[in-house]
Amino acid sequence: MKKGKLIIFSAPSGSGKSTIVQWLMKEHPELKLYFSISCTSRAPRGTEQNGVEYFFISPEEFREKIANDEFVEYEEVYENRFYGTLKSQVEKQLNAGQNVVFDVDVKGGVNIKKFYGKDALSVFIQPPSIEELHKRLVGRATDSPEAIEERLSKASYELTFANQFDTIVVNDDLETAKQKALQVIESFISKTDK
Repeated sequence: MKKGKLIIFSAPSGSGKSTIVQWLMKEHPELKLYFSISCTSRAPRGTEQNGVEYFFISPEEFREKIANDEFVEYEEVYENRFYGTLKSQVEKQLNAGQNVVFDVDVKGGVNIKKFYGKDALSVFIQPPSIEELHKRLVGRATDSPEAIEERLSKASYELTFANQFDTIVVNDDLETAKQKALQVIESFISKTDK
C-alpha cells in the first residue's frame, strides 16, 4: 500500500481554516484526507469527543509525553493549555495510506513542516485583515471579550509566520479560498505520486 502524505493547515483563530478543512474532507473523499488527531489539555468544546477531534489529556499527562519525546510538535498556547501531535499517531495513519491533515497553530505548522520536510505541504489560511478577524470572532460568540482580545493580539503575531509556509490562501471569499486550497492539495498529492 502506498504511504500517505502530510498536509498542514495553520491560521490565526477565526480565519476560516477549520471550515475549509472540513469542506475538503467532506466534499472530496477522493483526496483520502484524514485528520491527524492531536492531543490537548483543554476541555472538550460543544460536541467534541475524545479520540475524534482530539485526545483530551491532563496537563500532567501532556508533560509526561513531552518528557518522553512522543510529539512531532507541541506548544503551550496559554498556561497549562497544550496542543501537540503524537509521532506514533501520524506514522500509523501514513502507513494506512491516509493523507494526514494537520489543523494546527502556526508554530506547530512550522515545526511539523521542519520535521517532515518535502513530504509535507504547509498551507497558511490568512484572514483578509485583523478588523475582519475581530468581526468573525465576535460573530462566532464562543469567547468572552477578553478572550477575543487575547486571540487578536496573538493573531497579529501569528501573521508574521505566513511566509514560512509553502502556500498562503487568503480567505477573503470563502468559496474562492476553498477552491484555491483544493487546487494546491490536488497538485501536491498527484505530484508526489509520480
